Amino acid sequence: MTHSSATPAIRRARTADAEALAAVGSATFAETFGHLYPPADLAAFLAEAHVPARWAADLADPTGAAWLVEVDGQAVGYARAGRCALPHTDVTARCGELKAFYLLKPWQGGGLGGRLFAEALAWLEAAYDDLWIGVWSENLGAQQFYARRGFSKVGEYGFPVGEIVDQEFILKRTAAGSANNPPPTS
Repeated sequence: MTHSSATPAIRRARTADAEALAAVGSATFAETFGHLYPPADLAAFLAEAHVPARWAADLADPTGAAWLVEVDGQAVGYARAGRCALPHTDVTARCGELKAFYLLKPWQGGGLGGRLFAEALAWLEAAYDDLWIGVWSENLGAQQFYARRGFSKVGEYGFPVGEIVDQEFILKRTAAGSANNPPPTS
C-alpha cells in the first residue's frame, strides 16, 4: 500500500460503517500482532472480535463511540472508546476506556495517530471521569505514547487470543479538567 496524495480524514463512525470497521480491525490486528499467534488462534480471535455484527452492536451502544480513518474512501485505521470493561477493582461506571486504536503501518509515524488519539480522548474526557487503556505488555512504543499523555500503569490482566493469553498492562489517568490529573508531557 502506498500513500495517496489525499489527506486522511477522521470521522465518527456510524452503524453503516460496521463492515469497513470489521475489515480494518482485522487487517490492523493481523498486521500488528498476527506473527505472534498460531493461525487457528488468530482466526478464532478475528472471527469473534472483528465481524460486522459485533461492530454494529458496538456502534449502537450509547456508552461508546468509534472513529474511522479514511483515505480516498478506504479505511486505514480506527479507534473505539466507551465505558471501561477492564478487570480492575477501581473501575466504576464513570470510567471510560480507549478500547482500540490502530492504523495500518503505511499510515503510522506521520502524526495521524496523534490526531486520531486526540479525537477519541476528547470524547472520552467529555463523557467520563477516569480514562483507562489496556496495552500489550511488550508493546513498548504504545506504552511510551500513552505515558507521554499522562497514563500510568495500575494493573495487569490476561487478554485471550484464541488459546493464547497475552499479558496486558492496565493504564489509567484522570480526565483533563480534574484537579487530580497531571498534565501530559509532550
